[in-house]
Amino acid sequence: MSRRGLAAVASVLDQAASSATNILVLVLAARLSSAAGFADFSMVYVAFSVLLGLNMAYVGQSLVLEKGGRLAGACRSAAGFTAAASVAAGALLALVGLLVPGTAGRAFLALGLVLPLVLLQDGLRYCFSALRVPQRALAADALRLVCVLAALAAQPQGASAGRLVLVWGLSALPALALGLWLLRPYVRGVRADLRPYLRRGHLGQRFVVEFAVGNGSSQLAVLGLGVFATPLAVGALRGATTLFGPLNVLFNSANAFGPPVVGRASGKRGVVRLTALMGGVLALLGAGWGAVLYALPDGVGARLLGDTWGAASALLPATGAQYAVMGLGTCALLTLRVLNPRATLSLQVVFSLLSVGLLLGGYVLWGVAGAAWGLALGSGAKAGAGWLRVARLELPAAAPADRPVTAA
Repeated sequence: MSRRGLAAVASVLDQAASSATNILVLVLAARLSSAAGFADFSMVYVAFSVLLGLNMAYVGQSLVLEKGGRLAGACRSAAGFTAAASVAAGALLALVGLLVPGTAGRAFLALGLVLPLVLLQDGLRYCFSALRVPQRALAADALRLVCVLAALAAQPQGASAGRLVLVWGLSALPALALGLWLLRPYVRGVRADLRPYLRRGHLGQRFVVEFAVGNGSSQLAVLGLGVFATPLAVGALRGATTLFGPLNVLFNSANAFGPPVVGRASGKRGVVRLTALMGGVLALLGAGWGAVLYALPDGVGARLLGDTWGAASALLPATGAQYAVMGLGTCALLTLRVLNPRATLSLQVVFSLLSVGLLLGGYVLWGVAGAAWGLALGSGAKAGAGWLRVARLELPAAAPADRPVTAA
């Protein structure tokens, strides 16, 4: 296998390890906690997930677009900014925890104390991606997975949310130490410069808006559907989407770690050829995975989703179609990220909101099946518009596709 192929495999495995960590942490916390304790833990974990996504958008997405001789300095600066920003955010969360009474306050206090550890450990993944050594990220994240599972498994039944959050955060120390040790040879002798992250016009500011719109619109869609639909309908839609979790790992890997790999292609034609091939593969995987799920016997499906399987299985054709076109759309946005990073914001805003409208309109006209097909139609429209913009994109002679795309 070529070095590019090994890097792609390592990137996917790293994303899988990170996703597995997040899922298994919630599973173990649910098994160890009371219902009230898990509610507190979940609330804190949602806050952490939002901060993690914001850091990924503001720092990580702009970092993986860096190229050239400034890469070492950019990685050191990204790590430094993540550390400083997470300390500030952690102090604010700790203050909130001190002001909020009861177990929820103690859980937020614990998150504030460990936030710099977990955010910096996760942020190192993007440094290794930009440096095109994702196998080093995989080593650190695999250690993180082992440590957090061992630490949580050792906790007593009925442990408080604050204790679980503190143990979860401190278990990141070995992986953080390993990550910093693996990064050191690449950044030795260079200085960090945090000023680009504070300037107006930093590319990460656009990616934060995209993150807010994308995640906000999906939450708005669920809330909006809950106003009109029964809980069973909402659960069916969530259940059908949950079954496509493995594809989410691939899509996230393409977004987070694809730019350094795709950016090595020569010129616009080389980038488009590679991303179109990736999009075709992801589309086939989405359609194939949907067909496999639709063919599952009801007994197997019930083991996966319990009582929700009956309603969710009826939505699998629509959800499979949605994920097939999402593969194409993901690679269209990846192409624009590499060729012209500023071209993606308007697409994300317009078509995320369009998907919300199609979901709600589909439910009003044809029930929950119409809502699922509305999401598929919205994803298809975004993919089509993305590739149309790629086709119309003209790069000036002074900034060809294979020259560095800076974050500032």
